[in-house]
Amino acid sequence: MARSSNSNSSTGQSDDMVRDKQALLDRLKKIEGQVRGLQRMIEDDRYCVDVLVQVAAVKAAMNKVGMVLLEGHARGCMQAAVRRGEGDQSVNELMEVLDKFVK
Repeated sequence: MARSSNSNSSTGQSDDMVRDKQALLDRLKKIEGQVRGLQRMIEDDRYCVDVLVQVAAVKAAMNKVGMVLLEGHARGCMQAAVRRGEGDQSVNELMEVLDKFVK
């Protein structure tokens, strides 16, 4: 998640990190509801095409969560790693996770 310089001294987290975390949790709860809806659709023997459309919607929503996390990692964790002189290691780690993400 993206980090800012506005740090909360009691938690060590920036205000942006807390907002980003809550937004991701809210998005995941919505996805959880979509998956439950898919379960009901299958239990109710709904038309296959309708189910597949909802599967595509869940996949797209999960991809969005992944992209938000990747952006936060690049803008926060990776920038910090570069400042510490650990940029090459951080890029290697990112490439490994991107390989998994795009499969």
